[in-house]
Amino acid sequence: MKSNLFETTFNNNIANLWLLLLRVSIGALMMSHGLPKLQMLLEGGEIQFVDWLGLGPTVSLTLAVLAEVVCSAFIILGLGTRLAVIPLIITMLTAIFVIHVNDPFAKQEFPLLYMLIYITLLVFGSGKFSIDQKMNRRGYR
Repeated sequence: MKSNLFETTFNNNIANLWLLLLRVSIGALMMSHGLPKLQMLLEGGEIQFVDWLGLGPTVSLTLAVLAEVVCSAFIILGLGTRLAVIPLIITMLTAIFVIHVNDPFAKQEFPLLYMLIYITLLVFGSGKFSIDQKMNRRGYR
């Protein structure tokens, strides 16, 4: 019996299903980080958040919420996926090189893993099971 363990080609249907699973799961996981930030933003109290851009903690928090909540929703839907991952890649770079720069590697590892997944989505796109695919079929470019 022939084994497929060393096969170097891949099945497009399985790859597209995996991209769907990857998009939905990474989007939901990142939303779990973004929703508490959204709640903090909406509560209206004094905001204490890292202001590495020098724009103020409220603007910095708003940018993080847009990336972690809005862009994650776009990724889950497969809508503008390649564009949606760019703010998230920037957010993860910020987490690695600003927020956790002096922390042990174990603290930097999670944002690094997220970033690698976002880069994978940037390279491969959202796949067949996405709004991007539906729009592409209709000629939106």
